Amino acid sequence: MVLNLQKIINAPGERMAFQFELDLSGVDFGGMYPIQEPVVVTGQARNTAGMLTLEMEMSTVLKSVCDRCMKPFDNPRRVSYQCLLDDAPEEENDEIVPLVNHTLDAGELAKTIFILEMDTKTLCSEDCKGLCPGCGVDLNQGSCTCKKEADPRLAVLAKLLEKDS
Repeated sequence: MVLNLQKIINAPGERMAFQFELDLSGVDFGGMYPIQEPVVVTGQARNTAGMLTLEMEMSTVLKSVCDRCMKPFDNPRRVSYQCLLDDAPEEENDEIVPLVNHTLDAGELAKTIFILEMDTKTLCSEDCKGLCPGCGVDLNQGSCTCKKEADPRLAVLAKLLEKDS
């Protein structure tokens, strides 16, 4: 969605609200496509004392798989973003987004920000115990029956204990 900001550039106190949906269902994250629902983008561009500011919020529900227990779950995701806008920035700055002929491609900016804010690790819950590395039992459902291996650095002590019993 391209926003034409000509009307508010020279009008302090004015604002332009917007809302649109992004289809990011084709975006691949490690062989998975978690963004199956549209990303709803809402925001506004505002002229505050001659400075243009942009505020955006993007939200959707991701189809994720827990990195510990491998269970699929719905993962609500909300990303907020704020920046300054400038028609002719004098130097490159990460906090200032340049305009092209008084316009901003808000769709492309929202897509970039949303993708950059994706989690590298997803968990179904903060206290997820994951899977047993020995037998693969889901430790959230109960404990496993694996014999815990001793630390190899303590193997000599383990042999002494076996001799005593």
